[in-house]
Amino acid sequence: MEKWICVICGYIYDPAVGMPDAGIAAGTRFEDLPEDWMCPECGSPKSAFEVYVG
Repeated sequence: MEKWICVICGYIYDPAVGMPDAGIAAGTRFEDLPEDWMCPECGSPKSAFEVYVG
């Protein structure tokens, strides 16, 4: 599974971990997050993320 990074603030969404505190289970692919999902750090839209290559 690919990690995704917010190009605005640098937050990395790791699907292997998910976001249990926000009800997003480990193993949830970025593509499966709701379209209205926003970066938990800066509030940017899902469209502000790109595949993390680090």
